[in-house]
Amino acid sequence: MKVNLPTDETEKAALKQARDEFVSQWGALGSQWGISRTMAQIHALLMISEQPMTTDELMDELQISRGNAHGNVKELVAWGLVRQVVVRGERKEFFEAEKDVWEIARTVARERKRREIEPALGVLRECVEKSSTWKSAEAQAFHQQVRQLEEFVSFASKVADQVSGMKHGFALQLAAKLLG
Repeated sequence: MKVNLPTDETEKAALKQARDEFVSQWGALGSQWGISRTMAQIHALLMISEQPMTTDELMDELQISRGNAHGNVKELVAWGLVRQVVVRGERKEFFEAEKDVWEIARTVARERKRREIEPALGVLRECVEKSSTWKSAEAQAFHQQVRQLEEFVSFASKVADQVSGMKHGFALQLAAKLLG
């Protein structure tokens, strides 16, 4: 039985299409997760790129402006998902993304906690403290609801700490136990 292997050109075209689909889908997911579509697309492109890329290359590939590319790369660097690298003999700035999916998950958990959970927890704790001595039924209902939210968000904070501290092997073992 003869197997038809793809030609180099066929494979290149299929790879480009798959890469484009991945970048597009990652961008759509990013917007659902509360980050900009372009930021997620840049992250996706850097994540699947074998070589570090310049801002100009990102602009060309995604058809975005310099300001859009620069601002989103800067934010990805601040998140710890992308880093600037030096390419010997080059004057331009090059960027690469973390490739280890477990490290990406730990970084996202740590940053989400810092940017979202901690500020929310601070507000909830303040509200619980302020409302702890209030007497009216409405105030007590408010206090009870906010206290429950504070307990839940505190729990989520501890879970984020655990996830961001997990090693790859342990996380797989835990997931296997939980999923049965």
